[in-house]
Amino acid sequence: MSENQPTNPKRTPNDGEITETADAPLEKIFDKITSPFEEFIHHETASGLLLMICAIIALITANSALASSYVHLLHTPVGFTFGDVQLQKTLHHWINDGLMALFFFVVGLEIKREILVGELSDARQASLPIIAAFGGMIVPALSYYAFNLEGDVARGWGIPMATDIAFAVGVMVLLGNRVPKTLLMFLVALAIVDDLGGVLVIAFFYTETINYNALSLAGVLFACLIFLNRAGVRHPLPYFIFGLLLWLAMLKSGVHATLAGVLTALTIPASPKFESVNFGNMVRKLMDKFDANYRPGVSIMRNEEQRSILQTLENGVHLVETPLQRLEHSMHLWVAFLIIPIFALANAGIPLDFSRIDEMMTHSVTLGVITGLTLGKIVGIAGFSWIALKFGVASLPAGTSFSQIFGAAILGGIGFTMSIFIAELAFVGQEENLLMAKTGILFASVAAGIIGYVWLFNVSKPITDKV
Repeated sequence: MSENQPTNPKRTPNDGEITETADAPLEKIFDKITSPFEEFIHHETASGLLLMICAIIALITANSALASSYVHLLHTPVGFTFGDVQLQKTLHHWINDGLMALFFFVVGLEIKREILVGELSDARQASLPIIAAFGGMIVPALSYYAFNLEGDVARGWGIPMATDIAFAVGVMVLLGNRVPKTLLMFLVALAIVDDLGGVLVIAFFYTETINYNALSLAGVLFACLIFLNRAGVRHPLPYFIFGLLLWLAMLKSGVHATLAGVLTALTIPASPKFESVNFGNMVRKLMDKFDANYRPGVSIMRNEEQRSILQTLENGVHLVETPLQRLEHSMHLWVAFLIIPIFALANAGIPLDFSRIDEMMTHSVTLGVITGLTLGKIVGIAGFSWIALKFGVASLPAGTSFSQIFGAAILGGIGFTMSIFIAELAFVGQEENLLMAKTGILFASVAAGIIGYVWLFNVSKPITDKV
C-alpha cells in the first residue's frame, strides 16, 4: 500500500472522487447501536462508582479534623425572601428536600416507562420481580420491627425496605458475562418496584402534620399537570413550572416535597408525535436532499441548505421521541452524576467512634437495619420468588437459575441512597438514632455487595456466544 494512499477512503455524494475522511470518530459513534436499557445500565454502573467515591470522601471527612467544618457547612442557612414570602432551609435540607425532588422525578419517569413498555409491562414477565420486590419490602420491615417494637426507634421500619439501584446494578455489572442480561433486567425491575414502594411509604407513613389548604392547592396543581398532558402539550417547560409550584405546595402541606417529583413525572407525555414509519420516510427524503446539496470543500457551517436539513432532522427526532424518553435520557445524567453524589457527600458522613463500636453494633436500630437489609432481603426476595415459582404464578427469567436469583436477593440488601433518605425522615431531631441507622446501612450495604458478588461469581459460569 502506498504511503500517500488514504487509510479511510470515502466516496463523496456528487462527484465520485475518493477523499480522505476526517470523520472516523463519527463513524465509530454510529457503528454501535446502544439500546436504551444498555445505556441505562452504563450510566447506573458509572453512577454507582461515583456514589461509592463520594460516600468514602464523606466518611473520611466526618472522621477527620474537618468534621466540625463539614457539619457547619451542612447546617448553613440558605433561602430567599420575596415580599411577604420567605423560604429558608439549611443546606442539608435543600439537598434532601430540593435536589432529591429531581431524583424522584427521574424515579417517576423510570416507573412510568417500565409499566408502559419495560419489564413491568407484561403481566407474566413482571410477576416475578413484583412478587420478589413485595417480599423484599415486607420481610425487612418486619425484621427491623422485631428489634424495635415501640417508642421512637419503631419509626425506622421503612429503612431496610429500600434497594439502591445504582450500587446493586454496579456490582452485578462487575461480573461481566458471568450473569445473563435477563438477571440484570430482573434486578432493575425489582429495584424500580422497590422505589415505587419507597415512594408510597414516604407518602403515607413519613408525613407530619398536614396543612390541608396547601394540600388542596397541590391537588389543583396536579390536575393542571394532567390537563397539560391531555391537551397534548409536549414542551417540558410548562411541566417544570407547574412541577415547581407543586413542590412548593407540597413543602408547605407537610407531605414530603420530593413526592412532587414523582407526581410531575407521571404526567409527562409518553406518546410520540410522529409514527416511526412516517419518520423513516421523512429521514430518507431529507438525506437525499442532504447529499444533493453537498459542495466539495465547503464546511457544514457555510452550507445553508445542509444546515437547514440538519435542523429539520433534529426537530423530527424530537417529535418521534416521546417527551418521557427524552427527559429521562437527559435528566438521568444530571441525577446520576451530580445530584446523587451530592446527596452522598451530605448524608454519608457518619462519625465512627471506635471506642463505642460494640455499643453501636448492638444498638437495636443498628441491629434492625443490618438484619433487615441482609437476612430480611434474602428471605423476602428469594423466599417470595421460590413460592411464586413453586405455585406456577411466575417463571424464571430465560437463562437464569434460582441460585442466581438468590444472588440478586443478596445484592438487594444494598440500601444506601433510599435507605439513608428514609432514615433522615424517620429520625428527624434524633441524632443518636439517625447515627445508628446510618451505621447499619453502611455495614449492611458493604456486606451485601461483597457477599452478593462472591456468591454470583461462584454460582455463575462465563457465558460464551455460540458461533
